[in-house]
Amino acid sequence: MCCLTLLRRKTAGLCKKSWNLKMSGKLHSLSRKQEKRKPAVSSVSCEDNKRFLASLDEFIEHEKQYLGCPAEGPHELRYMVYRAAFNEVIGRAPSCRRVLLLIKAEYDHAIQELKRREDDARATRRREAAAATHARSLEICETRAAQLRDRISVLQTETAELQESSRRTFWGDLGSWVSGLPAARPEDLDRYLQDLQTRRTALLDRKSLSVPLEVHSRLEAELQEVQRRRDRLRADNVRLRLLHERLTFVSDGFRRWTDGGQAVPLEELLASTMKSISSELLHAADADGCSAAAALQEDRRQTDDHLLRFLQLFGSGRYREAALHAARTPGGILRNPDVMEMFAGVRAPAGVAPPLLLFFQALLVTTATGHRMSTALSLQGVRCALQHGRLQLAVHAVTQDKVSFTEDLGDVLSEHAQKDVGGADLCLALATVVYEACGRTRKAAVSMCRRGLVHNAAELLRRSADLTAEDYMWVLRRSPSLPLFQVLSDHSRGCSAILPVGVACRALLADPDHQQVALQLLDGFLSAEVLESVVLQDSGSTVDVWDTVASLCSGLGRADLSRAVRAVLLDQEGTRVLSPDPEGARLTQHIFM
Repeated sequence: MCCLTLLRRKTAGLCKKSWNLKMSGKLHSLSRKQEKRKPAVSSVSCEDNKRFLASLDEFIEHEKQYLGCPAEGPHELRYMVYRAAFNEVIGRAPSCRRVLLLIKAEYDHAIQELKRREDDARATRRREAAAATHARSLEICETRAAQLRDRISVLQTETAELQESSRRTFWGDLGSWVSGLPAARPEDLDRYLQDLQTRRTALLDRKSLSVPLEVHSRLEAELQEVQRRRDRLRADNVRLRLLHERLTFVSDGFRRWTDGGQAVPLEELLASTMKSISSELLHAADADGCSAAAALQEDRRQTDDHLLRFLQLFGSGRYREAALHAARTPGGILRNPDVMEMFAGVRAPAGVAPPLLLFFQALLVTTATGHRMSTALSLQGVRCALQHGRLQLAVHAVTQDKVSFTEDLGDVLSEHAQKDVGGADLCLALATVVYEACGRTRKAAVSMCRRGLVHNAAELLRRSADLTAEDYMWVLRRSPSLPLFQVLSDHSRGCSAILPVGVACRALLADPDHQQVALQLLDGFLSAEVLESVVLQDSGSTVDVWDTVASLCSGLGRADLSRAVRAVLLDQEGTRVLSPDPEGARLTQHIFM
C-alpha cells in the first residue's frame, strides 16, 4: 500500500505540474470566457485522475488475488504487478516520462544492490563455516600426527633396544659356534667366511661334473620296470601267436574236409587234427620260444648299451653328443623329465650353450611334425630357450606342433613378452596360438589386444558362447584400452553389445587404475551426441547402474558427464530439464531476498 500511495502522490504532482506548464504561457492571451471555463477543465482532469487511480487500484488488487501474492513481505509476483502499474503511470504522463524512467531505473538498481549484498553476506557465511571446519580438521590431523610421531619414536626406541640385545647375544655366542674365534677379532670371521665360500664354489664345480646318485638310482629303477613290462608283453605275444597258428591249422583242415566232400567223419577229422597240432606245432613253439628269448635278450642288451653309452658321454662332459644320443634312443626311454633334470643340473662354462638347451634342441630335431613332447618336457624346454634368447627354437616348437599346448606354456610366453620388447609381438602370437589350442579364450583375447588386434579379440570373444560379462571385464582389466572398450560396447552391427556399457563404466570408474578409459568413452559418446541412444540401447544396465555412473563422474570432477547422464535418465522418467526463459531470468534477478 505504501507503493500505491507513492504512485498516487507522484501522479497528482505530475498532473499539477503539467497543468501549470500549459497554463502559464497563455495567461495574458486568454479571455474572460476561458477564465470562466478553467475550474471546469481542472475539475474534469481531477476526475479523470481519480478514475484512473481507482481503476489502477482495482487492477492491482485483481492481479494480486489472481496470482496469489502473499499479504506481506517481498515477492517477485508483487513486484511484477507494481511494475506494470508503474508503466501505466509512465504512459499516462508523457511529459514526465524521462523522469519516471530514471526513478524506475534507480529503484531497480537499489534492488539489485540489496540482492548482491545479501548474496555476498551468504557467501561470506559459507566461507567462514568452511574455514572453521577446515581449521577443526587441521587441528585433528595435527593431533593425530603428533600421536603417530610419538608412537614411531617409541617403536624406534624398542627396535634399537632389540637390535642391541640381539647383537650382544650374537657376539656372546660366536665363540661357541666357531672354536678358537674370539668375539673381539671380527677380521678372523671375515677370513673364515671367505674360506667357506671358496669351499662352496669347489663343491658346486664338483657337483656339476657328476651325476646325482638320486637321479641315477631313479633311472635304474625305471629302466628295470620297463624291461620287466617288455618281457611280459613278449611272453603274451608268443602265446597269442602260437594260439593263432593253431587256430589257422584247424581252420585249414576244416576247409579241406569241406571241399573234399566230407568223406571222413567229423570226429575222426578233429582227432587227427589235434594229433597233428600236438606233433607239428610243438617244434614250432620251441623254435618261437627260443627266438623270442633270443630277441628279448638282444633288446635288453641294446637298451643296456644305450644307457651305458649315455652315461659315459654325460659323465665325460660331452653334453651335445649325450643330448643327441638320449633323443635318439629306441622307444624314447631317455626322453623323460628325469634326464632333462640331469641336463638342467649341469652348469655350463661362460660362452657355451647350456646342456639343457642342447637337449631341448636335440628333442626338436628328432621329433617329427605333429608328434608332441610331454607337458613337462615342453614347458621346461621352451622356458630354457626363452631365457637364453633362443626364440627361434620356441617358434619352431609351436609352429611345427612339437610341444604340448597348455595354459602354463602360454603364460611362459606371455611373461617373456613383457621382458623382451623386441620379440614381444612374436611371443604374444605364439601365446595366442597356445591359448586357443587349449581353450583359454580369455587369455587369447588379452594376447591379441596387447598386439593391437582389438577387433580380432572381440570377434573371438563373440564366438565364445560360454563367456559371461565377468569374463569380458576380466579381459578389459588385463588390457585396458579405449578401442577395446568401444568394440565391446558397440551396437552398430545390428546386434546387442558384448558388454553392457553401464556395467562396464561403473566397474572401471570404481577402479582408480582404469578410470580414464571409462571417462574417454563417455566423452566420445557426449561429443558425438549419441549418449542418449547408448543409454536407451543398453538393456544390460538398469537405471540404478547409470545413476551410479553419474555419481562416480561427479566424484571425479566431471560434472558435465554427470549432468548429461542424469538428463537422459530424467527425460526417460517423464521429467525434463527446462532451459530458463530470458525474461524470467531478468525478473528473478530483482527478487529482494
